[in-house]
Amino acid sequence: MKPFKLIFVCAGVGLMLFIVAFVNRPAATIKKNHGVAGARGFALLELFTSEGCSSCTAADDLLAQIQKESPNEPVYVLAYHVDYWDRLGWKDTFSDSDFTKRQYAYSNWLGAQVYTPQVVINGKTECVGSDEAVLRKRINYELALAPVEVIDLKASLKNGSLSVSYQITGKPGDVQLQIAIVQKNAISKVARGENSGRTLSHAQIVRKIYPVSLKERLSGTAVLKAPQRFNAQDWEVIGFLQNTKMGKIIAAAKAGLSNAATTL
Repeated sequence: MKPFKLIFVCAGVGLMLFIVAFVNRPAATIKKNHGVAGARGFALLELFTSEGCSSCTAADDLLAQIQKESPNEPVYVLAYHVDYWDRLGWKDTFSDSDFTKRQYAYSNWLGAQVYTPQVVINGKTECVGSDEAVLRKRINYELALAPVEVIDLKASLKNGSLSVSYQITGKPGDVQLQIAIVQKNAISKVARGENSGRTLSHAQIVRKIYPVSLKERLSGTAVLKAPQRFNAQDWEVIGFLQNTKMGKIIAAAKAGLSNAATTL
């Protein structure tokens, strides 16, 4: 009987050590392979950032890493460069007042402060853009949900115009289609401000966002002006359905770019 008692004791000690290790694991070990098997959720991450903000670089790097490690998952990153830092010593190359207005809209919807770096997740919650533990936890949560609505996008480029066709499944209700034109990567040398002397790497830079009124139509085509040097390799098109009263995002997708999407 003694060997059996010894095995039982060892097994009990091993189980206790496992439980202690699990409970006390560091936040950084939150799984990077997001989601739950069979789930059809998505995570749209909207980062509000600026080249003039020294604390934004960590958030820029984190979101770029999340984008890189999620090539086959429904995780979409949009980086908006706001313009309220421009008067503090350095004008951000990619800043746009429309992105500042969008951040203030989220302030009203969520009852949150306006700051950088700020990330809004699916239009429902927000956090500091460099807080990896909180951000990854929220991504995992959103990917485990099964949305009722689904959007399918296809895009093609012809004569300087970008045609984005959309098909919506479900009953989205009071929503608007937002189409973001995204430059995947860029490098900037900052000469002044908090990041003076630094060379910054940017990812998923929103260059323009177009609202499309659905008017109860679940399919259609939006014809947009394409940026200079747009091409299928260095740019992408991301669309999402957003509730116009609460800001909640109920569906998101990346557009498939046809062979017609060549460089302008």
